[in-house]
Amino acid sequence: MDLKNIISKFKELFGLDGAVYTSPGRINLIGEHTDYNGGFVLPGAIDKAMVVIVKPNGTNKVRAFALDIKDESNSSEFGLEEENKPAEGWAKFIFGVAREMIKRGKTIPGFDIAVSGDVPLGAGMSSSAALESAVGFALNDQYKLGFTRQELALIGQATEHNYVGVKCGIMDQFASCLGKEGSLIRLDCRSLEYDYVPFNPKNYYLVLIDTCVPHNLAVGGEYNKRRESCERVVAAIAKDHPEVKLLRDATIDQLKAVKEQVSAEDYIRAEFVIEEIQRLLDTCEALKKDDYETVGQKMYETHEGLSKKYTVSCPELDFLNDYAKEFGVTGSRVMGGGFGGCTINLVKKDEVDKFIAKATDAYEKKFSIKPKVYHVVIGDGARKLE
Repeated sequence: MDLKNIISKFKELFGLDGAVYTSPGRINLIGEHTDYNGGFVLPGAIDKAMVVIVKPNGTNKVRAFALDIKDESNSSEFGLEEENKPAEGWAKFIFGVAREMIKRGKTIPGFDIAVSGDVPLGAGMSSSAALESAVGFALNDQYKLGFTRQELALIGQATEHNYVGVKCGIMDQFASCLGKEGSLIRLDCRSLEYDYVPFNPKNYYLVLIDTCVPHNLAVGGEYNKRRESCERVVAAIAKDHPEVKLLRDATIDQLKAVKEQVSAEDYIRAEFVIEEIQRLLDTCEALKKDDYETVGQKMYETHEGLSKKYTVSCPELDFLNDYAKEFGVTGSRVMGGGFGGCTINLVKKDEVDKFIAKATDAYEKKFSIKPKVYHVVIGDGARKLE
């Protein structure tokens, strides 16, 4: 990312220097679609991030510019009342974060802001949460609002719910705000208790292969449909077990007991979630022992469940996962909400180059698309850049 260019563009647009903030995208090693079910996730912040430059402008308006958009929709000006919601999709994230802060009793004067980044869009690395977290961290610092990092994560999540239309869980924003170099975060999505799990595999790399199939959770409401499936199963179980508030609270036996009361589709989706929560806990135990072979096995199990039970994969993702298994990659799965995006692959260091060359060649021959490849390193969360 060319920081000098972003800084120069901000000064050109607004006439003054602004303060620079960054917040990263994330990977999730395992634990998919468990977050909104109150389960555990295991994300880490990565070395790809969104950057915002902010300066109060003395008005009640926001003037915003997106450097990475190359048409006339790259600029937006709006007020901060509810009726002022901007038309531009990217600007809704800025507006939403500010509105959520205002709802929590804070005053947000007008400001100028420019945004840019190198988190690949639509690849499942959560560019949206990175943008929300960067904006939240910047406004919190500029206006001395006093929000904690956890509160900023919740503000980002509320922005998705109320201004973007995706009922996401808390994982993406949490990882972006609280990431730590060399560690994954085992986050309890019900209590928001968390601990850091060391992740410094000496003999492996994390490699993402991007199918270049756009990943957009809001399209067709597919993400929300799966969430509703889980909620219907919880409601069925809770008739006899009122202590079950989320799928996190349910057991496989309790699920089996309501099999005739729910649809086959709802049942198998709930089964995946309950199994996935246990897989994550098993993976954390394996990481504590540096047992990356077991970690990889659990990743393959997750992909199988996401593809066949939760049905959020696609032919391109399944092809890459099958190829990784045939090649002998230690672990591979679809990463993120699904419907496109990347596979995340745990690859032995001495096999990385060969795997990438062969997998990308096979994929291009099959789909006539050249996939993108990203090496990722686990890094720190939201921060100000001096």
